[in-house]
Amino acid sequence: MNQTKYIFVTGGVTSSLGKGIIAASLAKLLQARGYRTTIQKFDPYINVDPGTLNPYEHGECYVTDDGAETDLDLGHYERFLNVPTSQANNVTTGRIYLSVIEKERRGEFLGKTVQVVPHITNEIKDRMQLLGKSGDYDIVITEIGGTVGDIESLPYIESVRQLVWELGEHNGIVIHLTLVPYLAAAGELKTKPTQHSVKTLMESGIKADILVCRTEHEISEELRNKLALFCNVKREAVIQSIDASTIYEVPNLMLEEGLDVVALKKLDLPKKAAPDLKNWNTFLRRLKHPKHTVNIGLIGKYVEMQDCYKSILEAFIHSGAANETKVNVISIHSEHIDATNINEKLAGLDGILVAPGFGERGIEGKIEAVRYARENKVPFFGICLGMQMAVIEYSRNIVGYADANSTEMNEQTSHPVVNLMEEQKNITDKGGTMRLGAWKCDIKQDSLAYKIYGKETISERHRHRYEYNSNYVAQLQNAGLIASGVNPDTGLVEIIEIEDHPFFIGVQYHPEYKSTVANPHPIFVNFVAAAVQAKKK
Repeated sequence: MNQTKYIFVTGGVTSSLGKGIIAASLAKLLQARGYRTTIQKFDPYINVDPGTLNPYEHGECYVTDDGAETDLDLGHYERFLNVPTSQANNVTTGRIYLSVIEKERRGEFLGKTVQVVPHITNEIKDRMQLLGKSGDYDIVITEIGGTVGDIESLPYIESVRQLVWELGEHNGIVIHLTLVPYLAAAGELKTKPTQHSVKTLMESGIKADILVCRTEHEISEELRNKLALFCNVKREAVIQSIDASTIYEVPNLMLEEGLDVVALKKLDLPKKAAPDLKNWNTFLRRLKHPKHTVNIGLIGKYVEMQDCYKSILEAFIHSGAANETKVNVISIHSEHIDATNINEKLAGLDGILVAPGFGERGIEGKIEAVRYARENKVPFFGICLGMQMAVIEYSRNIVGYADANSTEMNEQTSHPVVNLMEEQKNITDKGGTMRLGAWKCDIKQDSLAYKIYGKETISERHRHRYEYNSNYVAQLQNAGLIASGVNPDTGLVEIIEIEDHPFFIGVQYHPEYKSTVANPHPIFVNFVAAAVQAKKK
């Protein structure tokens, strides 16, 4: 292809309709037809990135190989496409304005008055085309965060209007995701919210090319014709998106509705071969027809909001299917765990995962959970802070350092077995300054980690400021806490494990970020397998 084509996905009526899943599903179908496809997310909030946002505010912060702290929708993009994303795939209003203001300070606008149009919109359009101009993609799908009509989204909507006009016919199209609610009192679906949403979009100068209608009930042919007529789209471009039992069914639902065919027609592109979804459907079959069931306790401090651990939950879906096992994730708030109730809280679990996090709230509960898993031989998996809790627990209860702790929680501890990284000690700005992105790790042979990965060198994504204190590694290793993975450049311990245990591993990195439908992460796969074996005993 000589020119990259662009698809813009907007949302109307309400938030949380699933623009990211629709974008990822369409991208999956286009990819399965042989098109090089990527997805990017433009978010209307003024934060420069989600890295400083409270998980309760925004859910999980997803990290890419190049160290970008991004929106959790990028996780969906990677899980569906099995293609890494980057900093270019997620842009916020804060990043746009910061860039424009820095240009103004450098005098790049030659003294002109800096305005939303054209300076902010030009910056947005440049970012929208960044991946397309790389030559790596045939089709770029851009998800616009927020809802049409929001004040925050107006510059993005205007940028889409300009870009579609500039790209020319068949080079840029707009998909509008909207809601067709069911009113129980009337016993019928209502199209009026969609009509108003499309009208709002048209008032901004944009005509939707395709309507994707979220619904709890089947949309009749009569209603589809009505939506087509009133919203000024062709009948074939009215796509139903009915509720599904899992997000991984959505590509097949969109295939049945012909979303990819309509999009390709609008872009004047050949359909090529029918989408090859053989491996995808094998995964779905395994997911829907498990042979085993296990209960995994997720010990965390943000368990009230499931999006805070989105990638972990999805990794359990991937690894569960790989093991033909239904994984029941039981969320347990670490603040509610202590030595007096630990047996009651964790009884009946086939595996225990201690989740990542920041700050001292709920820390002692996590340490108790590690101790329970270690002493009762329950398969254990600690991620980032979860690994650090395992180091602290071992130091206290095996080595005998009663006050062992992390300096994040207690700067006065006489045994700082977890300490602030040296390069972090003079950092004052919090945004984008952690140890981020992909780092190498060398794995010891004859270790559990080597058995899991099957190779000596791996690369995994990080997001942390604190580390296992190197001054204690040798001493704890002599006591049985094995440092089985180490960064070759910094000497930082990346993986810890213990022997004489069915499965006990802690990792400083975030393996959940790299788990996809096509490649379930090997630690999760082996952890679930260990839980299955534990249940059989």
